[in-house]
Amino acid sequence: MLKDLFNKKKKYASIPSEQSKVDIPEGLMKKCDNCYKIFYRKEINNNLNVCPNCGHHHQLNAWERIDSLFDSETFVEWDKGMITANPLNFAGYEKKMEGDREKTGLNEAVVTGFGTIDGQATAIAVMDARFRMGSMGSVVGEKIARAIENARKESMPFIIFTASGGARMQEGVLSLMQMTKTSVAISRFSQAGGLMISVMTHPTTGGVSASFASLGDYNFAEPGALIGFAGRRIIEQTIRENLPDDFQTAEFQLKHGQLDQVIHRHDLKYVLGTLLKMHQKGGGPR
Repeated sequence: MLKDLFNKKKKYASIPSEQSKVDIPEGLMKKCDNCYKIFYRKEINNNLNVCPNCGHHHQLNAWERIDSLFDSETFVEWDKGMITANPLNFAGYEKKMEGDREKTGLNEAVVTGFGTIDGQATAIAVMDARFRMGSMGSVVGEKIARAIENARKESMPFIIFTASGGARMQEGVLSLMQMTKTSVAISRFSQAGGLMISVMTHPTTGGVSASFASLGDYNFAEPGALIGFAGRRIIEQTIRENLPDDFQTAEFQLKHGQLDQVIHRHDLKYVLGTLLKMHQKGGGPR
């Protein structure tokens, strides 16, 4: 027995060759930000960026969101060519904007347009957190206001998906003015009898949460989305109290009456399509 023990051949770890490393495509796998399990990226993408294990909702970009909701080949984009200038001559702003345009393929942090969802014509604005963290600058506010006005003129409902860090610091007070511009557009739309649905996704904060994101006839959110105005640390320092662990989550906002419902991403198209049918002339359950 002792002889067998000491005569055992040593096992060595095999190191992958450089060629085998090259054969593995970059970005093939994705780790869930919540449960830390690793999946094929394609598996998560096919599940609308929802973790198959824990249900965590990873971010969707603007075009992924549009493709997940609109009927095939019905979406038409508005104001695609609008590009932000540098009104305050903020150092390095143009370079950062150019970098975001190359990285995302977008000209700004929101895509607007119209199409059909379950056969119902609707206008939409979808914010994209990859572009300047979805911050609200002059063009973002202008595109959203124009989309709302187009919806009013065409007597279409309007849906907005928000994802933003708030006002864009490089545009100062001009960014803050977009809160008023968009809120006035929503007021006119509402007075004309228009239906507005707001869906808050992760994150929806700052001036966006304090303006158009919270002004829908229906205010929804995705599970686990961060929704709030000021940051948690700032609030705790101001009130000198510890906040609940789930503070500023979608579930916390629903519990305290700030939302109408938290809706799983897989159910969103059905819920939105049903509401659009209900609010048609002569609409209702069929």
